[in-house]
Amino acid sequence: MLVCQCNVIAERHIKAVVREMLKDDPWALIVPAKVYRALEKRCKCSGCVPNVVDIITKVTEEYHQEMAVAGTVPATQPLPVAAPRRKRIGGRYERRSTGHRAA
Repeated sequence: MLVCQCNVIAERHIKAVVREMLKDDPWALIVPAKVYRALEKRCKCSGCVPNVVDIITKVTEEYHQEMAVAGTVPATQPLPVAAPRRKRIGGRYERRSTGHRAA
């Protein structure tokens, strides 16, 4: 799935970078800026940042669960994570009513 249209970054690219960062340091704090730097891209419009954060959270949780099952990293009680952000669903566009006329 294409996450960032400005830079043409797919979800698999972000997942690979996050996994690589977690291999280096399993307890590192990974933020979108680090992901973009690893991909040698820049965040242009910032529309994809919430989705990138959700992907980072999901991959980090999966990685720590895999390590806990394998026994390589001591298992700790996971912190409660906020629910993923809702996706936009049609209806109103840029908070304009349906009867809005431009010029």
